[in-house]
Amino acid sequence: MLEILAFVPTFSKLRGRPNDDWIDRMSHVYTTSILIIFTVAVSSGQIFKHPIQCWVPAEFEESMEWYTEYHCWIKNTYYVPMLEEIPDNISERQDAEITYYQWVPLILLFMAVLFKCPNVVWRIFNDGSGMNLDQMVLFAEQTQLGSPKDRDKSIKSLANFMDKWLDSNVEKNLTFINRKKAGKYLTVLFLFVKVLYVLNAFGQIFLLNAFLSTKNSFYGFDFFENWKSNRPWRDSPRFPRVTLCDFQIRQLQNVQRFTVQCVLPINLFNEKIFIFIWFWLIFITFLAVCNLFMWIYLVILNTSKIQYCRKYLKMNHELHKKFDKKLCRKFAENYMRDDGILVLRVIANNLSDMVVNDLVKELWKIYKNKNDQNTKTGEDAPLLNPVVKTNLE
Repeated sequence: MLEILAFVPTFSKLRGRPNDDWIDRMSHVYTTSILIIFTVAVSSGQIFKHPIQCWVPAEFEESMEWYTEYHCWIKNTYYVPMLEEIPDNISERQDAEITYYQWVPLILLFMAVLFKCPNVVWRIFNDGSGMNLDQMVLFAEQTQLGSPKDRDKSIKSLANFMDKWLDSNVEKNLTFINRKKAGKYLTVLFLFVKVLYVLNAFGQIFLLNAFLSTKNSFYGFDFFENWKSNRPWRDSPRFPRVTLCDFQIRQLQNVQRFTVQCVLPINLFNEKIFIFIWFWLIFITFLAVCNLFMWIYLVILNTSKIQYCRKYLKMNHELHKKFDKKLCRKFAENYMRDDGILVLRVIANNLSDMVVNDLVKELWKIYKNKNDQNTKTGEDAPLLNPVVKTNLE
């Protein structure tokens, strides 16, 4: 038991990397973990227990009974409701065969892989912005652990690094291919990954409904209606408890055909597992859609970026004059831009507003110093939108 527990990941590892928000982790961490747990549970039930038990003729010996059960498990069984007659046509029986239950662990594992794919896309391509968000958030987290003096020093180092990154993203030629230099690469990728989470959740709901093949369009609502009306839950055509199996035994030149009735106790668990998964997918889809629209609102609206910066500057008592308020607008639009604001939001989502508050204060000081120096030398680059400057040139 101790050896098994040694392989159980700690909660910090289960959180995933701190480069997204908790709703993304609901998909690629927690949902993936749940599906893997179900995969292990179903696999162990198939390997270490008897997944099928058949009612064999009395003349069968124990070895023949074992052979029958293994044969029916490998060959597949077919489902005919108890009140219906068994078809005489062999082809009709073969058409009614249930071929899925051996593959339930692989189906669950495939669903887990699909939930992980959007996060893999995000982790592969977010380095293209020149910012390692993982290390950025981890370094920001370490600033909270030291003494006040060390904390101030770390915040200044973090602000200087972010300033260099913001400056490196400014480019005179703002073509579509070079969009990451316009401070939008990370933001566009972030929203694209959010769309992938929504499409994945929606797609898995429809695939699951097609797999369960019920009369109603929504498997979970069908179950809920039966439970609410106190009607007995009928045998699902995908998870029947009692099935039939045909097999042949060759004895010299004689071939005997048998039809036996079998019980699939594993389907009792499979049915409950997929009912839970269906409702969980609805929950995850709702969260992903709400999260997508929230981030679209925060990213697309220009006033949102300005208000975000203004909030922290007011907390630091940095906005004293009308000029400061005008400078705050240019600070958000021309200096921080979309990617810079996104990095601040990611840090705030994974840590606290206190770190972002101090970081914005240091970035504001750096920006004002640059603005003062450019004013003395007659340059106005920081106050102009890069697109306007390009047009002027």
